[in-house]
Amino acid sequence: MKFITFKTKEGQERVGVVQGSKVIDLYEESNGALPAQLSTIIESYSKYEEQLKVIVEKGETHCLLEEVTLLAPIPAPSSVRDFYAFEEHVKTARAKRGLEMIPKWYEFPVFYFTNHRAIIGPNEEVEFPSSCQWADYELEVACVIGKEGKNISVEEADDYIFGYCILNDWSARDIQREEVKVGLGPAKGKDFATSIGPYLVTKDELEHKRVQNRYDLEMTATVNGTLLSKGNMKDLYYSFSQMIARASEGTILYPGDVIGSGTVGTGCLLELGTEVHRWLQSGDVVELAIEELGVLRNTVK
Repeated sequence: MKFITFKTKEGQERVGVVQGSKVIDLYEESNGALPAQLSTIIESYSKYEEQLKVIVEKGETHCLLEEVTLLAPIPAPSSVRDFYAFEEHVKTARAKRGLEMIPKWYEFPVFYFTNHRAIIGPNEEVEFPSSCQWADYELEVACVIGKEGKNISVEEADDYIFGYCILNDWSARDIQREEVKVGLGPAKGKDFATSIGPYLVTKDELEHKRVQNRYDLEMTATVNGTLLSKGNMKDLYYSFSQMIARASEGTILYPGDVIGSGTVGTGCLLELGTEVHRWLQSGDVVELAIEELGVLRNTVK
């Protein structure tokens, strides 16, 4: 299924399932029996699964996709961990700063926690810190956890994934550069916004694209219509199963937690260099596209 969170023309927040150009309003179609928040549906998915299947099979609709305002699929996730899992990005970004690759990176996947209350959705404006001069996007894919677990093994981890979406880890590079010199971070360089959406696609919808424990999904980014970034989800050095196993060591992952992949190779301006494109400016339109997952569009304020 392809889930969305949206606002109706009357301003009501709803969860829907997209079928082509149509949206099935789950709250309306179930006469209020299904929650109006996707996070609540995920938390008790086994309870709602059969009812969801019946509603979707009926294929009735309450609105057209073009008539609704899309929000982030999960507007306020319980947590957001963002990994550093594409080797090409790590190598190239470090080389741009005159740094060698870190041997430790190959021993285990690493992540940082970002601001789970600074989530924005499709078509929203992103506001960088006023002092930022080096504004950047990051082309990433994220999974959403579907059930609670702790000390999850790599072999079991795929069972804990509910679905996937696009993630843009907006970065104030000049602020970030100064922070990491202290040996802790990033913090304020990432604290202001993370985009996710436009859909949350359940993993069964992607099976035809599976390549062992990864997916063959093309990833691109454009700025003002110019293609700048191109990669593929199958190029992950660390699989999402490995990321989940690492994230759950000694701690509990909860339904609705978001796990980001980190930037795909070529997936940001830091990596490409200002000789390819200047830093982002007010009015720039950034579009991240991942095959099967849609297009996540935001404008820099």
